[in-house]
Amino acid sequence: TMGNWLVNHWFSAAVLAAWLGINIFLFTYYFLFFDRDERYFYTRAILGSALAWARASAKCLNFNSMLILLPVCRNLLSFLRGTCSCCRRTLRKQLDHNLTFHKLVAYALALLTAVHTIAHLFNLERYNQSQQATDGSLPAVLSEMHLQGSKWLNPIHSNQTTVEYVAFTTIPGLTGVIITLALILMVTSSTEFIRRNYFELFWYTHHLFLVYFAGLVIHGIAGLVRGQTEQSMAEVHPYHCAEYLTQREQNCTHSCCKDPEFGSIPAESWKWVLAPIILYVFERILRVWRAHQKVVVKKVVMHPARVLELQMQKKGFCMEVGQYIFVNCPAISALEWHPFTLTSAPEEDFFSIHIRAAGDWTERLIDTFQLETPRIEVDGPFGTASEDVFQYEVAMLVGAGIGVTPFASILKSVWYKFQQADQTLKTKKIYFYWLCRDTGAFAWFNDLLASLEQKMAESGKADFLTYRLFLTGWDTSIANNVALHFDTATDTVTGLRHKTIFGRPMWNTEFAAVAAAHPRSVVGVFLCGPEALARSLQKSCHQHSSLDPRKVKFYFNKENF
Repeated sequence: TMGNWLVNHWFSAAVLAAWLGINIFLFTYYFLFFDRDERYFYTRAILGSALAWARASAKCLNFNSMLILLPVCRNLLSFLRGTCSCCRRTLRKQLDHNLTFHKLVAYALALLTAVHTIAHLFNLERYNQSQQATDGSLPAVLSEMHLQGSKWLNPIHSNQTTVEYVAFTTIPGLTGVIITLALILMVTSSTEFIRRNYFELFWYTHHLFLVYFAGLVIHGIAGLVRGQTEQSMAEVHPYHCAEYLTQREQNCTHSCCKDPEFGSIPAESWKWVLAPIILYVFERILRVWRAHQKVVVKKVVMHPARVLELQMQKKGFCMEVGQYIFVNCPAISALEWHPFTLTSAPEEDFFSIHIRAAGDWTERLIDTFQLETPRIEVDGPFGTASEDVFQYEVAMLVGAGIGVTPFASILKSVWYKFQQADQTLKTKKIYFYWLCRDTGAFAWFNDLLASLEQKMAESGKADFLTYRLFLTGWDTSIANNVALHFDTATDTVTGLRHKTIFGRPMWNTEFAAVAAAHPRSVVGVFLCGPEALARSLQKSCHQHSSLDPRKVKFYFNKENF
């Protein structure tokens, strides 16, 4: 429900409201300023309201350009997360919505760029019409002022000038075209499909942000849009003198005889973006420094279905469950960094990742490791720890497809806490649900479950972990094989003691069973999977929680891995 969402995400809602509010304020304030300010009386005589549309959108573009780099300063976010470690976890969790905010600001930039560009196309057209007008109207008279040196208001000084000519020969025109093209390429190459299937294309295209910021800083330097100078306003105020411009006598003697003088609006984009650019430069320097700290690859395991496991050590590396790292292999590409969820537990003396062949870079990495052990660079760990799992007596963990990776770390860590008789561990029972189209790609996870299953059986805690595997995609050969071996002790698909279930889980049945088994417990439900599944689980949590405070309660947590 909306109420629940606001309780869980009040900080996100507050940030969103503040961001929207500042954008609306900036746009409204500067729109009214340029639409009413007397210094732009003559500019409006030529351009009309398109002036206000262009300038107001420019202010909002500067504000959002200032924000766009901050959510991708990973080390800054880690520092903030560390400094507010004493804050409520809901507050720290919001820092994990950094990419959502980054995308939101990017879409705002795209929209504002469209408004700004369209407004300036109208402006150029009106400048052109005024330059070519010979009717003695105010715009025509103002456009002739370039004949008297630097007093000009209309940047188009020739009847042969076209909109295209201005767009490709002036600094604002050319930088505007370049900035817009860079933005279009960055936004279109950031779609989910391209990021998943052609990560390199997304990665390299995104570095056009350097072109974007360089263009933005020099975009307003030429000052083509002008206003009346303060000195000229004092001498010939437009409210008194505008009418005399169109009907001037030859030997004029009164105070309005002097021509108005105009000056450029100073470029100010650099003031908005200077601080974030400096912060980002420091961020990149810190990344380079951290990346050059030595990483020792202790063990390389090649699992079935082309899944590579790397067990590594790095001095001073300290992780929590559910975190991720960025990995670079200079032998393949010096520039490409790819994120991977950590699959090791904090209690282990190494950190590990599992890399599935899912694109050019991962394919090349797996091929390289089969021949030799190349140098690996690691940046991280990043992300909020998922230690909330350990705060519940009963935990239901739901992983879908690749979303199973973070739970490897959690399940291992729970096992270690269990072995060490950790007094802070409240968890008495874990239900683990894994939904998968094809278990072959995750055979390594089967191995992990099998070893946990064995260890728990040996220590007499076999009932601590109950897991259910749901195969949502299968073919007739699998179905026939299952029918043949139905009475065997282990599963034919995974080799585990718990049988694989074909099809999707009936969540009402699953929740009812957990509620019946733990009638007085608080149950934490954790998901790493798609949004549709999140909605379904949230609904089940709501339906199966008892209104009686002494009875079973389900709390939904969608982890942002």
